[in-house]
Amino acid sequence: MRWLSFLLFAGNTAAGQTTPGRPAKPLRFDFALMAESRDSFVFQVRGEERGWAVWQYELRSDEAGQEVLYTARSELRPVESESLRIVVNRLTGAPVASFQRLDFFAPGSDTVQLEHDLDVHGGEVTGRRRARTREGEIRLTPVHTALPAGAVWNNYAFFAAAVAQASPGDSLVGRSYREFADSLGPLVVVAEAPTTVTVPAGRYDVLPLKANGFRLYVTRAAPRRVVKGETLDGVFNFELAGSGPPTR
Repeated sequence: MRWLSFLLFAGNTAAGQTTPGRPAKPLRFDFALMAESRDSFVFQVRGEERGWAVWQYELRSDEAGQEVLYTARSELRPVESESLRIVVNRLTGAPVASFQRLDFFAPGSDTVQLEHDLDVHGGEVTGRRRARTREGEIRLTPVHTALPAGAVWNNYAFFAAAVAQASPGDSLVGRSYREFADSLGPLVVVAEAPTTVTVPAGRYDVLPLKANGFRLYVTRAAPRRVVKGETLDGVFNFELAGSGPPTR
Protein backbone atom coordinates (compact mmCIF):
# COMPACT_ATOMS: atom_id res chain seq x y z
CA MET A 1 0.00 0.00 0.00
CA ARG A 2 1.39 3.39 -0.96
CA TRP A 3 1.50 5.57 2.14
CA LEU A 4 1.07 8.77 0.10
CA SER A 5 -2.19 7.65 -1.49
CA PHE A 6 -4.12 9.72 1.05
CA LEU A 7 -2.44 12.82 -0.42
CA LEU A 8 -2.98 11.88 -4.04
CA PHE A 9 -6.65 11.02 -3.66
CA ALA A 10 -7.65 13.04 -0.60
CA GLY A 11 -11.12 14.54 -0.63
CA ASN A 12 -12.94 11.60 -2.19
CA THR A 13 -14.47 10.63 1.18
CA ALA A 14 -14.22 13.93 3.00
CA ALA A 15 -17.92 14.71 2.88
CA GLY A 16 -18.70 11.81 5.22
CA GLN A 17 -16.12 12.59 7.88
CA THR A 18 -17.85 15.28 9.92
CA THR A 19 -18.88 14.45 13.49
CA PRO A 20 -22.64 13.68 13.67
CA GLY A 21 -24.67 16.10 15.77
CA ARG A 22 -22.02 18.82 16.00
CA PRO A 23 -21.77 21.85 13.71
CA ALA A 24 -18.55 22.05 11.73
CA LYS A 25 -15.98 24.75 12.36
CA PRO A 26 -13.84 26.48 9.72
CA LEU A 27 -10.40 24.91 9.30
CA ARG A 28 -7.71 27.39 10.36
CA PHE A 29 -3.93 27.18 10.63
CA ASP A 30 -1.73 29.12 13.05
CA PHE A 31 1.93 28.74 12.14
CA ALA A 32 2.96 30.66 15.25
CA LEU A 33 2.32 27.35 17.05
CA MET A 34 5.23 25.77 15.18
CA ALA A 35 8.97 26.16 15.56
CA GLU A 36 11.84 25.56 13.18
CA SER A 37 12.83 21.90 13.33
CA ARG A 38 14.18 18.90 11.51
CA ASP A 39 12.27 15.74 12.43
CA SER A 40 13.15 12.19 11.41
CA PHE A 41 10.64 9.34 11.26
CA VAL A 42 10.68 5.57 10.78
CA PHE A 43 8.12 3.83 8.53
CA GLN A 44 6.47 0.55 9.42
CA VAL A 45 4.26 -1.73 7.33
CA ARG A 46 2.38 -4.34 9.38
CA GLY A 47 4.87 -3.80 12.19
CA GLU A 48 7.99 -4.24 10.04
CA GLU A 49 10.36 -1.30 9.55
CA ARG A 50 10.33 -0.40 5.87
CA GLY A 51 11.71 3.10 5.42
CA TRP A 52 12.25 6.60 6.73
CA ALA A 53 11.32 10.26 6.30
CA VAL A 54 12.83 13.62 7.23
CA TRP A 55 10.59 16.67 7.59
CA GLN A 56 12.10 20.13 7.95
CA TYR A 57 10.40 23.42 8.82
CA GLU A 58 12.09 26.78 8.26
CA LEU A 59 10.73 30.26 8.99
CA ARG A 60 11.73 32.96 6.53
CA SER A 61 11.28 36.73 6.36
CA ASP A 62 12.10 39.07 3.48
CA GLU A 63 10.67 42.10 1.68
CA ALA A 64 7.83 39.92 0.40
CA GLY A 65 6.72 38.96 3.92
CA GLN A 66 6.97 35.99 6.27
CA GLU A 67 6.90 32.43 4.96
CA VAL A 68 7.12 28.85 6.16
CA LEU A 69 9.29 26.54 4.05
CA TYR A 70 8.54 22.85 4.53
CA THR A 71 10.75 20.22 2.87
CA ALA A 72 10.58 16.45 3.13
CA ARG A 73 12.31 13.37 1.78
CA SER A 74 11.24 9.78 2.29
CA GLU A 75 11.73 6.22 1.12
CA LEU A 76 9.35 3.32 1.53
CA ARG A 77 11.09 0.07 0.56
CA PRO A 78 10.90 -1.34 -2.00
CA VAL A 79 8.44 0.66 -4.06
CA GLU A 80 8.46 4.40 -3.35
CA SER A 81 10.55 7.51 -2.77
CA GLU A 82 9.38 11.08 -2.43
CA SER A 83 10.71 14.63 -2.30
CA LEU A 84 8.55 17.59 -1.36
CA ARG A 85 8.91 21.35 -0.98
CA ILE A 86 6.02 23.57 0.16
CA VAL A 87 5.98 27.31 0.83
CA VAL A 88 3.09 29.10 2.57
CA ASN A 89 2.48 32.59 3.90
CA ARG A 90 3.22 32.35 7.62
CA LEU A 91 0.66 34.96 8.66
CA THR A 92 -2.30 33.85 6.54
CA GLY A 93 -1.45 30.24 5.64
CA ALA A 94 -2.07 31.05 1.96
CA PRO A 95 -0.30 28.78 -0.57
CA VAL A 96 2.80 30.21 -2.24
CA ALA A 97 4.55 27.29 -3.98
CA SER A 98 4.57 23.50 -4.08
CA PHE A 99 6.91 20.94 -5.64
CA GLN A 100 6.53 17.19 -5.24
CA ARG A 101 8.09 14.19 -6.96
CA LEU A 102 7.06 10.58 -6.43
CA ASP A 103 9.01 7.63 -7.83
CA PHE A 104 7.17 4.34 -7.38
CA PHE A 105 6.16 0.98 -8.76
CA ALA A 106 2.47 0.11 -8.90
CA PRO A 107 1.33 -3.21 -10.43
CA GLY A 108 -1.01 -2.62 -13.33
CA SER A 109 0.20 0.93 -14.00
CA ASP A 110 2.80 2.03 -16.55
CA THR A 111 3.45 5.28 -14.61
CA VAL A 112 6.62 5.23 -12.51
CA GLN A 113 7.03 8.91 -11.65
CA LEU A 114 4.66 11.78 -10.86
CA GLU A 115 5.73 15.36 -10.32
CA HIS A 116 4.20 18.80 -9.95
CA ASP A 117 5.83 22.23 -9.81
CA LEU A 118 3.32 24.94 -8.92
CA ASP A 119 3.21 28.60 -7.87
CA VAL A 120 0.37 30.91 -6.84
CA HIS A 121 0.13 34.41 -8.34
CA GLY A 122 -2.89 36.70 -8.37
CA GLY A 123 -5.28 34.05 -7.08
CA GLU A 124 -4.27 31.46 -9.68
CA VAL A 125 -2.27 28.24 -9.47
CA THR A 126 0.17 28.05 -12.38
CA GLY A 127 2.87 25.60 -13.34
CA ARG A 128 2.91 22.05 -14.65
CA ARG A 129 2.33 18.42 -13.83
CA ARG A 130 4.66 15.76 -15.19
CA ALA A 131 4.38 11.97 -15.49
CA ARG A 132 6.96 9.44 -16.72
CA THR A 133 6.14 5.94 -17.93
CA ARG A 134 8.18 2.75 -17.68
CA GLU A 135 9.13 3.19 -21.34
CA GLY A 136 10.53 6.66 -20.63
CA GLU A 137 7.69 8.66 -22.18
CA ILE A 138 7.23 12.09 -20.54
CA ARG A 139 3.75 13.59 -20.31
CA LEU A 140 3.53 17.29 -19.42
CA THR A 141 0.30 19.04 -18.43
CA PRO A 142 0.17 22.82 -17.93
CA VAL A 143 -1.77 24.10 -14.94
CA HIS A 144 -3.81 27.32 -14.84
CA THR A 145 -6.47 27.06 -12.14
CA ALA A 146 -8.24 29.73 -10.09
CA LEU A 147 -7.62 29.35 -6.35
CA PRO A 148 -10.50 30.62 -4.18
CA ALA A 149 -9.69 32.65 -1.10
CA GLY A 150 -9.07 30.40 1.90
CA ALA A 151 -8.19 27.29 -0.12
CA VAL A 152 -5.02 25.47 0.91
CA TRP A 153 -2.63 22.98 -0.60
CA ASN A 154 -3.94 19.45 -0.22
CA ASN A 155 -0.53 18.61 1.28
CA TYR A 156 -1.49 20.71 4.29
CA ALA A 157 -1.90 17.35 6.01
CA PHE A 158 1.80 17.80 6.74
CA PHE A 159 0.93 21.04 8.58
CA ALA A 160 -1.39 19.28 11.01
CA ALA A 161 0.65 20.71 13.89
CA ALA A 162 -0.55 24.18 12.87
CA VAL A 163 -4.27 23.33 13.00
CA ALA A 164 -5.78 25.91 15.35
CA GLN A 165 -8.71 25.76 17.78
CA ALA A 166 -9.27 22.01 17.49
CA SER A 167 -11.06 20.44 20.47
CA PRO A 168 -11.99 16.76 20.87
CA GLY A 169 -15.01 15.95 18.73
CA ASP A 170 -14.61 18.97 16.43
CA SER A 171 -15.00 18.72 12.68
CA LEU A 172 -12.94 21.39 10.92
CA VAL A 173 -13.90 22.04 7.32
CA GLY A 174 -11.98 23.86 4.59
CA ARG A 175 -11.17 23.61 0.90
CA SER A 176 -8.02 22.20 -0.65
CA TYR A 177 -6.39 22.22 -4.04
CA ARG A 178 -5.34 18.70 -5.08
CA GLU A 179 -1.97 19.19 -6.66
CA PHE A 180 -1.87 16.02 -8.74
CA ALA A 181 -5.53 16.12 -9.77
CA ASP A 182 -5.70 19.89 -10.52
CA SER A 183 -9.04 20.15 -8.74
CA LEU A 184 -10.65 21.68 -5.66
CA GLY A 185 -12.49 19.76 -2.97
CA PRO A 186 -13.40 19.71 0.73
CA LEU A 187 -10.78 19.10 3.39
CA VAL A 188 -12.31 17.83 6.64
CA VAL A 189 -10.22 17.29 9.78
CA VAL A 190 -11.84 15.52 12.75
CA ALA A 191 -10.30 15.91 16.22
CA GLU A 192 -10.49 12.74 18.29
CA ALA A 193 -10.03 12.11 22.04
CA PRO A 194 -6.67 13.13 23.52
CA THR A 195 -4.31 10.27 24.28
CA THR A 196 -0.67 9.49 25.01
CA VAL A 197 1.66 7.73 22.56
CA THR A 198 5.15 6.33 22.93
CA VAL A 199 7.44 6.54 19.90
CA PRO A 200 11.22 6.12 19.50
CA ALA A 201 11.73 9.82 20.33
CA GLY A 202 9.80 9.61 23.62
CA ARG A 203 6.35 9.76 25.19
CA TYR A 204 3.92 12.52 24.18
CA ASP A 205 0.46 13.80 25.08
CA VAL A 206 -1.29 14.19 21.73
CA LEU A 207 -4.52 15.12 19.98
CA PRO A 208 -5.30 12.72 17.10
CA LEU A 209 -6.47 14.47 13.92
CA LYS A 210 -8.19 12.35 11.26
CA ALA A 211 -8.45 13.38 7.60
CA ASN A 212 -8.93 11.47 4.35
CA GLY A 213 -8.28 8.00 5.69
CA PHE A 214 -5.23 8.99 7.75
CA ARG A 215 -4.70 9.81 11.43
CA LEU A 216 -1.97 12.18 12.66
CA TYR A 217 -0.98 12.51 16.32
CA VAL A 218 -0.11 16.11 17.21
CA THR A 219 1.47 17.27 20.48
CA ARG A 220 -0.75 19.51 22.61
CA ALA A 221 2.04 21.70 24.06
CA ALA A 222 4.22 24.18 22.20
CA PRO A 223 6.16 23.79 20.06
CA ARG A 224 3.59 21.67 18.26
CA ARG A 225 4.71 18.76 16.08
CA VAL A 226 3.45 15.56 14.50
CA VAL A 227 4.90 12.56 16.37
CA LYS A 228 3.01 9.72 14.71
CA GLY A 229 0.80 8.97 11.72
CA GLU A 230 -1.13 5.90 10.59
CA THR A 231 -3.59 4.67 8.01
CA LEU A 232 -6.99 3.94 9.50
CA ASP A 233 -6.68 0.26 8.57
CA GLY A 234 -3.51 0.00 10.67
CA VAL A 235 -1.37 -1.36 7.83
CA PHE A 236 1.07 1.57 7.68
CA ASN A 237 2.39 3.94 10.33
CA PHE A 238 5.30 6.30 10.94
CA GLU A 239 6.82 7.44 14.24
CA LEU A 240 9.10 10.26 15.33
CA ALA A 241 12.63 8.99 15.88
CA GLY A 242 14.46 12.24 16.58
CA SER A 243 14.32 16.02 16.28
CA GLY A 244 16.81 18.84 16.03
CA PRO A 245 17.51 22.23 14.40
CA PRO A 246 17.01 22.59 10.63
CA THR A 247 19.93 22.43 8.24
CA ARG A 248 20.25 25.43 5.96
